[in-house]
Amino acid sequence: MHHAASALAARPLIDIDLTVLVQFALFLIVLVVANRFMFQPYLRLRERRKAGIEGARAEAERMTAQADAKLADYEHKLAAARGKANEEGRKVRAEGMAHEKETTDRARAEAQRAIDEATTKMRTETDAARAQLMPQADALARQIASKLLGREVA
Repeated sequence: MHHAASALAARPLIDIDLTVLVQFALFLIVLVVANRFMFQPYLRLRERRKAGIEGARAEAERMTAQADAKLADYEHKLAAARGKANEEGRKVRAEGMAHEKETTDRARAEAQRAIDEATTKMRTETDAARAQLMPQADALARQIASKLLGREVA
């Protein structure tokens, strides 16, 4: 056994001969074939996927910006419509108040005219009654005094 151990120790663990060159050539062939048919298609696929994702992201950002712009435009139009509606409401209220004031003033003027007419009529009738009754008042007063006193009053 000693002899077998000494024989193993004399032989190198790795022999460098022509097979190393053949293995290196096979490695290079496998590398070129793998690069052409595996690595390059994989890298192209990754680039296309990356470009697709970036394109989709850019499209999503464009759509978001477009939606934000439309929302801002909608809010602007809504605010304008609300302002217009509020202005129309103010106009309608102002017209209503003006109409109410006009109607009230007209009714007040008619009532005042009716009161003035009634007062004038009452004064006229009072003056006419007074003019008619004054001559009779003296005679009536004498009659009442005569009855109360029981004698003729002059």
